[in-house]
Amino acid sequence: MKPRPADMLQKVGQGLTRLRGKVLTPATVKWLSRPSSVWWGFAVVHLYFLGWMMSFILKGEMFSDTLQYREWAVNGANPGNGEASISPWVYPALAQLPIYFSNIAGPDHYLLVWTLMITALNAVALAYLIRGGRRPEGIAPAWWWLGFTVFMGYLSFARVEGITAPIVLIALLFAARRPAVAAVLLSIATWIKVSPAAVLLPILIASRDRVKIIAAGIAVSAAVVVGTYWAGGISHLFDFLTNQGERGMQLEATFSTPWLWLSVLNIGDAKIADNVAINSSEVYGPGVSIAAVLMQPLFLVAVAAGAVLLMWALHRGAEREELFLEGALMMTAAFIVFNKVGSPQFIIWLAPVVVAGLTHDWNRWKVPGALLMSIAALTFVIYPLFYTPLIHGHPLIALVLTARNVLLVVLLYWSVQRTLELAARKGRPVEAAAAGRSQD
Repeated sequence: MKPRPADMLQKVGQGLTRLRGKVLTPATVKWLSRPSSVWWGFAVVHLYFLGWMMSFILKGEMFSDTLQYREWAVNGANPGNGEASISPWVYPALAQLPIYFSNIAGPDHYLLVWTLMITALNAVALAYLIRGGRRPEGIAPAWWWLGFTVFMGYLSFARVEGITAPIVLIALLFAARRPAVAAVLLSIATWIKVSPAAVLLPILIASRDRVKIIAAGIAVSAAVVVGTYWAGGISHLFDFLTNQGERGMQLEATFSTPWLWLSVLNIGDAKIADNVAINSSEVYGPGVSIAAVLMQPLFLVAVAAGAVLLMWALHRGAEREELFLEGALMMTAAFIVFNKVGSPQFIIWLAPVVVAGLTHDWNRWKVPGALLMSIAALTFVIYPLFYTPLIHGHPLIALVLTARNVLLVVLLYWSVQRTLELAARKGRPVEAAAAGRSQD
């Protein structure tokens, strides 16, 4: 008799369970549950990436975007040749601090200082996450974060996102009990890279201390304005907003997927080409210019709809900490899905939210945890492994990118559904909700 698919799946599941039992013995599980073991894991992962960077440093080379950062630090912020050129002002004002600080030991050691700076920030975030063993619920999320870093470290150690991600994670760990501190950290992170605003908005909506959060944001922003004016860059303060307006549909963006496949299949005049002015690969073809124009209002509509949904869920009695965590995931995923820019490092934006969610409730957050780890693995295949074949229209790598984008949409859908479920709990006491979580 021919075996049924359900029976085959059951046998595969039983086999995986037996394998996990052999690999994760009680002694192994006990060792992995110790804070000291997490620090050993941290050391192994970060020493690997330090070694990776040393392979460039010893040859006097740079890796990925750090080449551009070093040029900015050495040559200054404002190219004066009148030609289209990228400058540090493509980022918010506070991004200048890590970019220029990394040149403190000179251009030859720029990449080393940059890598050590991100390592130090990650170490601080890990310390807050596991709190020396006093917060055992942070141990497993810490291991998840290290696994995520294995896939995404080639990006997080070479992009500004590597600076903001640990700051956002620390802010989320503070958010429930000290929202003003979280607001200060998130405001600082937002003035380095705009994406943390996706986390700040749900906290503002869900928190009882909105006045303190707004005051913290205003105070940080005022300090940034004064500092930028003092440094002579006030005319460039909002360049990071206007610099994105003329961009087309970037190759990796979720909404670029149809034109990606038109290019792969050589249909019409669709193609993948470099936008030299901004050092980006974009898709071209019928209707793509219209899509690029429509993406900005669509992005704003998605953000507004997410904010309305969060306010409605809060009004319906959603538990506040769960609401801002799942709202942060929803908003951050929306920032990626509804963005005409789709750089692979954007995936790093999601990691702090998922780590904080896993710390809050592992059972409820294991689904987005698995989704994001899969997204990270697929992104690793795209970059750094096979990005060149992708920009040349290789169908297999295009399929990997498509699968990655589909999973991003699934992650956004999960977060919306979870927010709707929170809204459906109207009238349930917080204690009852907590009891329900423990049984999931």
